[in-house]
Amino acid sequence: MHIGRFAARAVIGSLFIGHGTQKLFGWFDGPGLAGTQGMVEALELRPTRPNALAVGVTETAGGALLVAGLATPLAAAGLIGTMITAIRKVHLPHGPWMQNGGYEYNAVLIAALLALADEGPGDLSLDNMLGWHKSGPRWALGALAVGAAASTAVVEVGRRTSARAAAQSPAPEPAPEAQSTESQAASNQAASNQSASSQSTESQTTESQTTPHRSTPPNDGFDPSAAV
Repeated sequence: MHIGRFAARAVIGSLFIGHGTQKLFGWFDGPGLAGTQGMVEALELRPTRPNALAVGVTETAGGALLVAGLATPLAAAGLIGTMITAIRKVHLPHGPWMQNGGYEYNAVLIAALLALADEGPGDLSLDNMLGWHKSGPRWALGALAVGAAASTAVVEVGRRTSARAAAQSPAPEPAPEAQSTESQAASNQAASNQSASSQSTESQTTESQTTPHRSTPPNDGFDPSAAV
């Protein structure tokens, strides 16, 4: 009896079921499908709804297959694909350590899934009961290759779809608030110019009223030079 492999399958598979149902149904304080779509959109994994459904279903179904020990290489391939995508789109820029948001937890899960695909699910499994002994290095490497290829396809489709959408989207129009601010600024400038013009006119009028009028003294026929 391979109790170690059964324990590994039970723990890892149950955790994946929990993550999948969080994404699909909002269980265990998860985001639900709407929240998962928002997460997928932020990661530019378009189209968003199919990818949100795919990651939730893959984690839920893959975790259930792993717990049951059924089609173990297939379950491992799907779960490895989700972990590789998580590393590429979320954790890789933060380095390996989890306290920095790194990928060490994902790497440990990938290694454990590879080990189960290589060694097989053990005696306490549906694969063993049905006589499906699909294990060994080739099955493990095949699961890794399929998972990596699926992840690459999802990321590449998302990148191309995002680039196409960005190229087709029109240039953003100025926000109404910005337009209102510009209009208000123009109105204030016009009012300021009008006020300055009015003040200038009033100043000129006041100056003309306060300046004394110089009148020419009357000439009574007296010539000052004649008195000398």
